[in-house]
Amino acid sequence: MKKTLLLLLLPFLLFAQDFSKDEVSRWQRQASRVTIVRDTWGIPHIYGKTDADAVFGLMYAQCEDDFNRLEMNYIEKLGRMAEVKGEAALAGDLYVRLIIDSAEAVDDYKKSPRWLQKLMNAYADGINYYLHTHPSTKPALLRRFRPWYPLLWTDGSIGAISTGNISARDVRNFYLDGSSPIGAVETEPEERLTGSNGFAIAPSKTQSGNAILYINPHVTFYFRPEVHAVSGEGLNVYGAVTWGQFFIYQGFNEHCGWMHTSSNVDVSDMYLEKTVKKNGRFTYEYNKSEKRVTERTITLRYKAGEGVQSRSVTAFFTHHGPVMAKRNGQWISVRSYNRSLTSLIQSWERTKSTGFASFKKSMTLRANTSNNTVFADDKGNIAYWHGDFVPKRNASFDWSQPVDGTTPATEWKGLHPLDEIVHVYNPSSGWIQNCNSTPFTVSGVSSPKKKDYPVYMAPDGENFRGLNAVRVLSKGTGFTLDKVIAAGYDPTLTAFEVLVPALVSAFEKHVKAGDSLYARLYEAVAVLKAWDFRSGENSVATTIAVDWGRLLTPAIQRTRVGKGEADLVEKTRHYAATATLEELALPLLSAVRDLEKRFGRWRIPWGEINRYQRLTDDLEERFDDNQLSLPVGFASSQWGMLAAFSSRSFSGTNKRYGYGGSSFICAVEFGKKVKARSLLTGGASGDPSSKHFTDQALMYTKGQFKDVWFYKEDVLKHAEKTYHPGE
Repeated sequence: MKKTLLLLLLPFLLFAQDFSKDEVSRWQRQASRVTIVRDTWGIPHIYGKTDADAVFGLMYAQCEDDFNRLEMNYIEKLGRMAEVKGEAALAGDLYVRLIIDSAEAVDDYKKSPRWLQKLMNAYADGINYYLHTHPSTKPALLRRFRPWYPLLWTDGSIGAISTGNISARDVRNFYLDGSSPIGAVETEPEERLTGSNGFAIAPSKTQSGNAILYINPHVTFYFRPEVHAVSGEGLNVYGAVTWGQFFIYQGFNEHCGWMHTSSNVDVSDMYLEKTVKKNGRFTYEYNKSEKRVTERTITLRYKAGEGVQSRSVTAFFTHHGPVMAKRNGQWISVRSYNRSLTSLIQSWERTKSTGFASFKKSMTLRANTSNNTVFADDKGNIAYWHGDFVPKRNASFDWSQPVDGTTPATEWKGLHPLDEIVHVYNPSSGWIQNCNSTPFTVSGVSSPKKKDYPVYMAPDGENFRGLNAVRVLSKGTGFTLDKVIAAGYDPTLTAFEVLVPALVSAFEKHVKAGDSLYARLYEAVAVLKAWDFRSGENSVATTIAVDWGRLLTPAIQRTRVGKGEADLVEKTRHYAATATLEELALPLLSAVRDLEKRFGRWRIPWGEINRYQRLTDDLEERFDDNQLSLPVGFASSQWGMLAAFSSRSFSGTNKRYGYGGSSFICAVEFGKKVKARSLLTGGASGDPSSKHFTDQALMYTKGQFKDVWFYKEDVLKHAEKTYHPGE
């Protein structure tokens, strides 16, 4: 009996032995200073005596809700995914390890200010205490979290790595000789996630005379949990974090709020290096002299059967950065800014901003590489910054392409001051929008002028979401929280306002009654002609249009407009204006036939085949047409849908299932007291047995928001559970 008991306890003993009694005792003391209140939606409100206590509780709560996602984010940033997923992840690990050096993160931790070290220590302690108190949670790889882990990323968007247009496939081909498999993500062209929406409405355009902020990130579902952190040191911030962050990434405090949209500002550059090999070592030409290529051995580990194997790679570096690809026989190195102590400081400081002046001061650190920022505060200020970290460059070079690495002329010349980058402060139009689109339409007539800025500072083009946002905000007046939410859910698919008239015109001009094409398509064309271009659960036209648009997308993407690279709107307009009847109608015929093959008819309401179904984190679980799912009337952001819902059919399914798009959505009004309403994909918990796994699912499919409990008296009135970590 004793031997059996020992065997049963052995996995726990082997796991728990990493944590000393002194550590556990210290964690227990800190946990006693932290209170977690779960409201009726399962949202965690963390109250700590100090900022560090709040961070400790925040990380513990995140682990409760979905430790798996938290751990996987750090496994990825450590470049250790192959140890979990096998050899197919090797190229991705090497890609990360070339640009994110863990040794540098450790050094930054050691030299960081004491206040920040306390927060990073609390971050690690909160996660490790969760693991200690939950022995049934088995990490995939990381049995102990280190305080320097938060320094593995720049500005909080954990998936945001910038290397020009160098990919993991380029890295594989250069270093692994194409001998290693590489994981691929199945996507349909029109369903690529394309970012987020942010709106700010000035007091002149609101009913209350207060500024309103709309927060709408578009990410892979369940990527951003909703949290609230409060401390006795002045922290009181609500919003979304990426799993594993200890600061609010997109959200608000009692004075101001901020929304980040993904940016195309040029923050990394590719350099063509002229290399030669002499006496077994590589050199490269720079400023008419030879410099030695630095070599470093990177050892990668990967899962192989029941064991782990390793593979060592000699990585090359020039003074520009790591060599990551080869094009036309020439090495390409990359200069970037993908990990930074300053970035972490900036991300924390903005959560304690007291208004425009202090928020702007945090922005002057200029360490936010991947984001645009939409801002509003309780004084009625609204603002927008297109990027933040923007290197100065010689504008005579085309920085969208690899530049000559042999000359000092292509070196960065420091960073642009904050007020030099593309920005808008309190525009007379009374509104700001950014949908990952050009900043030159961000505020209507008050928008910045393209001619005033170098190309590398704002290469972003227009998209159909941007067009829709400009339309709904420029026409709106007397905005309330509900009216802002309605604007953010405007269902117009603006791309089809361009494509459908072109189809109808070509069909009516060139197809005669009695033609075989007429017989097959006239009803479908008539449905599209009568459509108001609004997506909805009961819309048959949406079903036809989206399937048709999917088939048009490759041709639209190949369209050339003039000499430059056109944006999606320009390409679509040019394609619609120049396409032949066959180019427009034959894809529609294919779409009709495909719907008939899969469902027996093409007259299908969009919500019947466009579905929401929440899966667990089990990698073996798949979407299933025979399991419970909910109809969704939203569509892909590519077509101009503001409330983006990226969906597609999967192996074994006929219906389409959502996998990304709108995630944490929040509208905030800043007055004497903050008022906010929010919505989260599915629910706050990643545990299928929890009622909070899908308690927001139906609301999500309808765009129905819940009230945010921000003030403690309101939180306590709606408390479902109150406890200290470890209880």
